[in-house]
Amino acid sequence: MVRSMLARAARSPARLSLVSAKRRASAAIRACSRARSASSARIRPLSSSRRARSSDSPAGRHRPSQGPGPAPGPAPPGPAHPAAAPGAAPAARPRPRSSPLRPFLRPGPARMELSAAWHTLSTALVPPAALGLAAPRPEAAGPLQDAELRAALEVLQCYDLHSVVEEWFIEVLQTDLQANIGPEFWKCVIQYENAAEEPQCAALLLDAFSRLKSRLEPYLNSLELLEEWTKAGLLLGTGAQTLREKVYTMFKAILFFTTTKSFQEMIQQFYSRTFRIYMRQWKKGEDGTTECESSMSETEQESDTEEGGGEGSLCPGCSSKREQCWCPEAMEQFQQLNDILRQLNLLERVSADAVTTILHRMIEERMEQRCRGEYEHSFLNEFQEWIEKVIGWLSRVFLQDGPLARSSPEASSTLKRWRCHVQRFFYRIYASMRIEELFSIIRDFPESKPAVEDLKFCLERTNQRQQLLSSLKSALEMRLLHPGVNTSDIITLYISAIKALRELDPSMVILEVACEPIRKYLRTRDDTVRQIVAGLTGDAEGSGDLANELSKADPVTLENGQESDDDISEPGDWVPDPVDADPGKSSSKRRSSDIISLLVSIYGSKDLFINEYRTLLADRLLHQFNYSAEREIRNVELLKLRFGEAQMHFCEVMLKDMADSRRINANIRDEEEKLPEEERPPFSLVAVILSSEFWPPLKEEKLELPEQIKEAMEAYSKKYEKLKAMRTLNWKYHLGLVSLDVELADRTLSLSVSPVHAAIILHFQTRSTWTLTELSEVLKVPVTSLKRKMTLWLQQGVLREEPEGTFTVIEEEQKDQVEKVVLIDSDEEGDSAMASQADQKEEELQLFWTYIQAMLTNLESLSLERIHSMLKMFVMTGPVVTEIDIQELQGFLQKKVRDQQLIFSGGVYRLPKNCN
Repeated sequence: MVRSMLARAARSPARLSLVSAKRRASAAIRACSRARSASSARIRPLSSSRRARSSDSPAGRHRPSQGPGPAPGPAPPGPAHPAAAPGAAPAARPRPRSSPLRPFLRPGPARMELSAAWHTLSTALVPPAALGLAAPRPEAAGPLQDAELRAALEVLQCYDLHSVVEEWFIEVLQTDLQANIGPEFWKCVIQYENAAEEPQCAALLLDAFSRLKSRLEPYLNSLELLEEWTKAGLLLGTGAQTLREKVYTMFKAILFFTTTKSFQEMIQQFYSRTFRIYMRQWKKGEDGTTECESSMSETEQESDTEEGGGEGSLCPGCSSKREQCWCPEAMEQFQQLNDILRQLNLLERVSADAVTTILHRMIEERMEQRCRGEYEHSFLNEFQEWIEKVIGWLSRVFLQDGPLARSSPEASSTLKRWRCHVQRFFYRIYASMRIEELFSIIRDFPESKPAVEDLKFCLERTNQRQQLLSSLKSALEMRLLHPGVNTSDIITLYISAIKALRELDPSMVILEVACEPIRKYLRTRDDTVRQIVAGLTGDAEGSGDLANELSKADPVTLENGQESDDDISEPGDWVPDPVDADPGKSSSKRRSSDIISLLVSIYGSKDLFINEYRTLLADRLLHQFNYSAEREIRNVELLKLRFGEAQMHFCEVMLKDMADSRRINANIRDEEEKLPEEERPPFSLVAVILSSEFWPPLKEEKLELPEQIKEAMEAYSKKYEKLKAMRTLNWKYHLGLVSLDVELADRTLSLSVSPVHAAIILHFQTRSTWTLTELSEVLKVPVTSLKRKMTLWLQQGVLREEPEGTFTVIEEEQKDQVEKVVLIDSDEEGDSAMASQADQKEEELQLFWTYIQAMLTNLESLSLERIHSMLKMFVMTGPVVTEIDIQELQGFLQKKVRDQQLIFSGGVYRLPKNCN
């Protein structure tokens, strides 16, 4: 692997640039040689044979000088290859008389001077081994002085060879890295990978980098010397990229172009251990406060306890036995390794990935243990303090020790960059976790308000709105919008979503987009309007939110209302909508919508809710029988503020009927008390007098009451006619409440039952046994309905069915009869006095049918759209609007076509010819 790595590095562009640089240097040397020869020698043409001998003579090209002088050493780059420049004319070549550098003549003292200068510089700038020379003997003279090196450099300057020094230095360094230093380093690393113990592995890792530093130190020292000469103007610069940058880039490209997986694991294990030790040391420095227990994740604390057998026998930092703790040695090795990597400019390349992985894992583990499922507390400040402690560890990694080094601009920039990275990662991970839990957060709102505020803070710093929208819509559809959830529960969670998402996003765009599936699904539920109205009036379980909203008395605003975004009291408070907002909807309308307005806008009309409230109010008033309407009066007044007085006019009439009924009953009772005892009615009769045009349709059932009760009702009607001239009463026999005492042989039962139940038991006064058919004929009640009504008296032990279809009074209670349990039909419990929605809809459609027949009689044929528009114009008007959309109208007309009451042809409807 090391060989392949070095081979790839050798093929890198840096190698090509160096080779081309060497060629340029050689050309410059040749040009320099020609120029100097021309300036210091007589120009004398040479014969062809002389030129041939000069160019072909090995001694003239390669043989060094044999005279006295210093050891030859490495030849200078230029004179070693004195080939003629390409394209030069042989007949015009000048011949210098006394040139210091004579590539075509025999060597002389100048050549010896240049060779000695090059030898001095080359052996001083690079290790001898890199030049293929033997290491200097210990008794040899010490390093050369700067004056000697400058003198040698001046010799090269005389021949314009000083520009080659830096490029030659880089080429020698590259060759040494590829051939020697890199393979030696990776050979050490591969040997150390087999270390079993973590302390041994850390020590060997430090040893490998120490050896690498010792091999590169001579080059770094020479690098400083070359930089000094460049600043002094003795050397030419290498362009926009400094020599030091080139050297450091070469270290990274050749030594760490690719790394093994085991090496990455060693680095990550080393930094992970030192991070744990550092955080434990910081915790000890906090004087044992419990707050810093959060500096490490609970998973790590539990693992420490498990490793120590629960007795704390292991060091929580290095996980070794306390008597074998190597935390101080680990932190010292940590500091030494960072110093080495910093000196070689390899710190980011070697440790940045490991540090990033460690921090990400620690943040995720800590967040999972501390924040998952906890919505009632904010964790941002706690994590911010923890991140500052992590930054302290990062400063130990990437910064040098000492106050001056830490206060430098470079150090501040490094810490700022890492702090931003850690904070961004925390915000992104924390927001992702809260987005996953958003359904539960909404369900628990407002207790979960701190979690919503944290999520809002993170979303402002990350781009995760689309992730939130898709995740929340998916959670709602999977966990809420299915037949197994009650409509009331869906409405309750929708109300919580309105509150929570308004806190999260004041523009209400997230609410509008994410909760659109809830609105669509609620439109498919038949009892949605009834549940909302019950919540407004406080009749539904857990309806406190809607009742409180109603008490605010803000007018209802529908989403399709017309309002300009410019109609803002304070223009300076205007905030633009997010990019994912619907441009077709008003921003101010969206922001100002309250809970009731949003619920009402599910259907886009107030009339459905007003009609449903009328039905609910009527049912409640007819079941009270005490004329107490204070609560209903309050609700109606609040609804008037919400929906307007015109919409609530019918409800006001209904409440007035209750007050009038109480007054009329009081007057009639006063008159009855003035009568003699024998003229008074046998029982007290209290009536609720309704204005039929203002009340919703009542349930219609046939019932024939006993004569004595009918006589009492007729007497009451006559007294009413005396009080209200020109008015009479139309009794609803099946509606009301009867309080009676059932006296049997051994017991008396006091019950309040419906009129049909009272009529049944009253007939048993005359006969103790009745068949179901006989009772049905007398009461005018269908057999199936009557059998359900008989269940009440069977349950009370007053009647028994024996044989089937025959009922007999039980005068004396029997023991075995007491233990029998007869289930009452659910229809008997809370039986409503109002007509069902299906019955009301059928009645409304019949009203439309009358108008449709009249229109088709006058206009002969009409299209569906024309019929719908005319119905909207002439029928769908008034305080209580009866509406029908075009789809319902089409279904109704098609039903009439199937019943042969209409003809549909050519896209228009017409009446059949035989229709009267």
